[in-house]
Amino acid sequence: MKKGVFITVEGTDGCGKTSVLTYLRNKLAEKNLDILWTYEPGGTDNKIANCIRELILDPANSEMDARTEALLYAASRRQHLVQTILPALEEGRIVISDRYVDSSLVYQGVARGLGMEEVAKINAYATEGKEPDITIFLDVKPEISLARRNHDTTRDMDRLDQEPLKFHQAVYDGYQKLIHDDPDRFIVIDASQDLQSEEEAVLQAVLRYLHA
Repeated sequence: MKKGVFITVEGTDGCGKTSVLTYLRNKLAEKNLDILWTYEPGGTDNKIANCIRELILDPANSEMDARTEALLYAASRRQHLVQTILPALEEGRIVISDRYVDSSLVYQGVARGLGMEEVAKINAYATEGKEPDITIFLDVKPEISLARRNHDTTRDMDRLDQEPLKFHQAVYDGYQKLIHDDPDRFIVIDASQDLQSEEEAVLQAVLRYLHA
């Protein structure tokens, strides 16, 4: 098994990411792997990053400027990286994060129209170029993922959830560009299949990478 492995999981809203990660967490726990589970914006036991998360996602902050949003994500990510991710990697642990830099590149860079290169510069400074070893992308068309999300009565709608289909289509297209440009890092999972099949596909992909 590899040590000090950094895995991220990405996808559009409604792709099944929360369910998949819960399944993955339970199955990997059975193998007694030393894993840190975390998320963005915010992070596990990260007070500063989570305070920024509340600002970003609060539906009341509808007037937030796109550049402000991008900078807040980068600030939260910086704190998350230095306080949570890097210490765990230095201990040889497996870090699995729900979102990372790719989310900013597509949400702010593409969907908000700031430009992927500009947002990449902000995040390169924030992360000092730290990239995940692999990224699991849950691939499902926006119209399907949004329909799923809208039927989920247990989910609270945050500020980004309220964006129209056009916004989420731009996010999806941005992810496709990232995958095209960096195919060796991405593992693409068909998220349009039934949830059980999606969960098992992600589990097997992670186990193959970890040789576990």
